[in-house]
Amino acid sequence: MKTRLDGQVAIVTGAARGIGLAIARLFAERGARVVVWDRDVGPLRKVGFKPDATEVVDVASYPAVEGAFHKALEAFGRIDILVNNAGINGPIAPTWDYQLEDWDRVIAIDMTSVFYASRLAARHMRERRSGRIITVSSIAGKEGVPNISAYSAAKAGVIGFSKALAKELADVGVTVNCIAPAMTATDLLSTMTKAHIRNMKAKIPMGRLVEVEEVAELAAFIASPACSFTTGFVFDVSGGRATY
Repeated sequence: MKTRLDGQVAIVTGAARGIGLAIARLFAERGARVVVWDRDVGPLRKVGFKPDATEVVDVASYPAVEGAFHKALEAFGRIDILVNNAGINGPIAPTWDYQLEDWDRVIAIDMTSVFYASRLAARHMRERRSGRIITVSSIAGKEGVPNISAYSAAKAGVIGFSKALAKELADVGVTVNCIAPAMTATDLLSTMTKAHIRNMKAKIPMGRLVEVEEVAELAAFIASPACSFTTGFVFDVSGGRATY
């Protein structure tokens, strides 16, 4: 069963809700030992999911990420899979009205945090000559979406970063890939205007939003031994929206 994850140790960031929670749950069902990172792990109690470990982590802080990574290493002995999922949408506003502090916050959480966690994972996985690094990007990172320029920039940035890192690790058994969903049915919708949601849904030929379980299934495949010769790639979950 090459799609199983038995015995693998996985860190999933932003995994107390939404896409991250769906990924963490499915990884656990497939046999992985799962470490959940989130700024607030409280929602896990409401859904009845008990990962192997939880850690309150501000992924925008390198000391916090480094400390949590080494704590997971001490507890489990190795890290086989890193899923960079933590992210925020940021405000809906045209670039000329976008507040500087909002830009900095979105870039820090959606892009710089990916570098922080991946830097640590890459060092560890290089030594073990094995591993999977998966980053949840967005169709916005491929197309650019008006009025969410910071989010679009961050999601494009992690695609470029992942492609570079994939080439750096290609000869040591570590794969690095991205997932680019279209708008997904998560709690983040509550931070968006109805008009923005309506416009994004209208761009999806299948006529509906992505379900978190659909993203999780793809992440589980990428993390598994079955996906052994694909690296530096962006997997779309866009209902036909993606054109390249």
